[in-house]
Amino acid sequence: MELRLVEKKDLPQLVELCRLHAAYEKGEFDPRNKLEALSDHLFGPSPSFQCLVAVRENSLLGYAAFTKQFSTWDADFYLYLDCLYLKESARGQGLGTLFMNKVIEFAKKENCDMVRWQTPADNEKAIKFYQKMGGVSKAKERFFMNI
Repeated sequence: MELRLVEKKDLPQLVELCRLHAAYEKGEFDPRNKLEALSDHLFGPSPSFQCLVAVRENSLLGYAAFTKQFSTWDADFYLYLDCLYLKESARGQGLGTLFMNKVIEFAKKENCDMVRWQTPADNEKAIKFYQKMGGVSKAKERFFMNI
């Protein structure tokens, strides 16, 4: 098993992982233009995020996508972990811990002293995992607006 940054050749499998992730969280997923958009945002002239993948025998087992963001309140940068997802067959093998440690490593390289993320309130396994890793929960309502 290898943990590395995503490569262009991985994008079709990454889109499939995104679809599985959305289904796991009971969300909607429209695959149209995802391949092109992810390619632009990951490999274009101004990449907007980074993505780690776990690979075994040329098959992606999971991914972690993250970006550097600014907090006005803290007047400092932090790393935002947008997604961490593992295929069901890859769970319980320590990959989540490897992903989190690698994300923390990236945060430190970017001079960020905080990593932030969210998970659905009913994802009890993830919540226990994040607490075990030292994560602290902060209750907030999540809003979005399609425009």
